[in-house]
Amino acid sequence: MAIRSIHDLEVYRLAYSLAMKIFKCTTRFPKDEIYSLTDQIRRSSRSVAINIREGYAKRRYENVFIRHLNDAFGSAEETRGWLSFALDCGYLDKDFCAHLDQEYDQLNAKFYRLMNNWKSIDA
Repeated sequence: MAIRSIHDLEVYRLAYSLAMKIFKCTTRFPKDEIYSLTDQIRRSSRSVAINIREGYAKRRYENVFIRHLNDAFGSAEETRGWLSFALDCGYLDKDFCAHLDQEYDQLNAKFYRLMNNWKSIDA
């Protein structure tokens, strides 16, 4: 499949979908977490998708593209850390958190493949 836009990248679609799941589940977090855990987890989850998008826009420059993918990977791991806090604070269901963690595993695998095969995408 030809890559004509950012929306054709499966890694971007998954990152965006995860950010929206994070947004929806954090609407139930306590109000006293709004400027701490809620804000942090939303920012980091959105940063994943945005870094992919920015890197894709600069994909002609190998080092810049790879750097943005690495930043996105780091933000994904940051989000997983915040998910652990949310679980331990009792804000998330264990099964839901495990499901998100599996999806982040899939996302990270996609990052690895894309970073190693970025030239094969039909940009």
